[in-house]
Amino acid sequence: MSLAAFTGPPASKSQITPQPAVSLTVSDLEDSRKPAALLNASDEFKQALIEEEGVRYTVYRDVAGYPTVGVGHLIRPADNLRVGDRISDEQVLEFLEQDLEVAERGVRILVGDLPLYQHEFDALLDLVYNVGLGNVSERESPRLNQAIADGDYEAIAGELNYTHAAGKVARGLEFRSERRAKIFLEASYEDPRELGSTAVTAS
Repeated sequence: MSLAAFTGPPASKSQITPQPAVSLTVSDLEDSRKPAALLNASDEFKQALIEEEGVRYTVYRDVAGYPTVGVGHLIRPADNLRVGDRISDEQVLEFLEQDLEVAERGVRILVGDLPLYQHEFDALLDLVYNVGLGNVSERESPRLNQAIADGDYEAIAGELNYTHAAGKVARGLEFRSERRAKIFLEASYEDPRELGSTAVTAS
């Protein structure tokens, strides 16, 4: 996989031309849910993730103040990068693959034996990728974990709404939460901002 497969030539977030959104119908879905251990990020999810996170080649501070680069990659000491440093297209892709693997393992830990459709896995993957496994732990997200324990898929969808960063509501996270819920419930990967969403309107 190359980054260009999802974004075209390397560009800033404002220059990226999204690929056509994919919306699955019930007939497109698998006949039955599968164990999370058998699932990985779909290409539709990767495109949505890149649209949400953008692609940044220069290390910057995110809305919570954390040094970040690539597709929402939080800088670790081992990365040996500081704010203002630039990375290559290959490094962006490497960070993305590493972070997706971590998030996929996180979803498997979170859901345990609960089977999922691909789009349900993708929605939970977006959540874990965005907020981290620690923030969806039983202590931090007891209602989400209870819904998973109960096998209550509608209740799970209702707990995918994470809108705060650094203690404040972030408008971008409101849209992302709406998109995440639509992926989980409807297998709809479209960006609600482009659809003129009525559930969340711009101020």
